[in-house]
Amino acid sequence: MKEDYIASLFEEHRAHLDVHETPQGHQARFMGRLQETPVTRQRTAWWKPLTVAASVILVLSLGMFSWKGQSAESDLASISPEMAQTQSFFTTAINDELSKLKSLESQDTKQLVEDALQQLTILETEYQSLKEDLVVSGSDKRVIAAMVSNLQNRISLLEHVLSKVEEINNLKATQNELIL
Repeated sequence: MKEDYIASLFEEHRAHLDVHETPQGHQARFMGRLQETPVTRQRTAWWKPLTVAASVILVLSLGMFSWKGQSAESDLASISPEMAQTQSFFTTAINDELSKLKSLESQDTKQLVEDALQQLTILETEYQSLKEDLVVSGSDKRVIAAMVSNLQNRISLLEHVLSKVEEINNLKATQNELIL
């Protein structure tokens, strides 16, 4: 029904639509071109190398930005203000305990203090590894918990060694008092 309407519409207005006569032989030329084998044109595709170059530049620049982002060192302070306070508290406590330990160091406790410092170096190395994991993991809670645990272990180690050093020094002092 719709096709009949359109066909009848064209028939009614045919006089208005056919304004120009086609040139003589036009239909024969057109049919001849249709039957010819299509000739492939050699287009110069100068834009293709440009798109490849632009893609390479884009990938390299994204790689550089992500590499710079990963090479940036991250720690607890970079996560949140609360974590910054936590890190500051632990760092201050560790430094205080370390300075107390060094001030109480004597000839009798020298080996104990050196062992403690060696253990602290190992814990610091593990902490650096956790900082790298934090960058890679994108602030994974497990890594954060491991970092806090590492700081707690350092304080515990220092407190334990400090109590042993004080115990040795007190024992030495009481033995010297008995001798006098």
